[in-house]
Amino acid sequence: MKVGVIGASGLVGKAICELLQERGHQWIGFSRSPEGREGVWRGLEEGFEGVDAVVNMAGDSVDKRWTDENKKKFHQSRVGVTNDLVAKLGAMSADERPKILVNASAVGFYGDQGDAVLNEGCPLGGGYLASLCEEWEAAAVKAEHLGVRVVRGRIGVVLGSGADSWKRMRLIFSLGGGGPLGGGQQFWPIVHVDDVAGGVVHALENDSVNGALNLVGEEPVRNVEFTKALGRALRRPAILPAPAFALKLVFGGFAEALLASYRVVPDELKRTGYEFRHPKLEKLLESLG
Repeated sequence: MKVGVIGASGLVGKAICELLQERGHQWIGFSRSPEGREGVWRGLEEGFEGVDAVVNMAGDSVDKRWTDENKKKFHQSRVGVTNDLVAKLGAMSADERPKILVNASAVGFYGDQGDAVLNEGCPLGGGYLASLCEEWEAAAVKAEHLGVRVVRGRIGVVLGSGADSWKRMRLIFSLGGGGPLGGGQQFWPIVHVDDVAGGVVHALENDSVNGALNLVGEEPVRNVEFTKALGRALRRPAILPAPAFALKLVFGGFAEALLASYRVVPDELKRTGYEFRHPKLEKLLESLG
């Protein structure tokens, strides 16, 4: 299978490309500036001729203050890019058009629902991220009218040795400042980048995977449990909580995501036989070094 990957230079995109190659597939990276990159790259304007499937992992990081300017970037890099992608697919003949689209989304779709267990059949939640994800997924679903199998990958909190989030966590804990966020009782859907990539490739290879797909770890954990496990892994204390008011002061709207509870479970991955590479939190954290 030849797979076009938008966002191939990011943490998740790189992991997807490496796994595709490992499993005997070919990948083509798509970028607005493809020159000088290692591997096979095309400009986004060149289209998807000769490509069997498309993976779209584009999206400006939301872990910054949610100013009006940044919200425009969040929207354009998600909804705008996906609309452009589907328009390009629509301009192709049915015979040449890629038959699969795996498009990123996020667990923010579900909104803050406390201790409720959230599988792929749960409805849309409330809040800014839920609204953004709703538009994002709606843009991708338009490709279904073109005969494309569309998978909407709702990604959780991704950890990987090269992830900015992991670097920040390590720094905070190394300075002795680690601890739960707010009350610490909110659920975090932690997932290793290897299992995000694994879930995406699993979706490409299995026709039974269709529609929403939660790309999260096997077991969501409360933030306080995560910080304790992280403290043990880094041999640092995890006793200094960050009060909700302080998070809101520092991060603005993004604090909403840090304090929200997403008890998201990967029912579809399990139903279709995916085997997790990092099923347990302790081992996952140890693998990050």
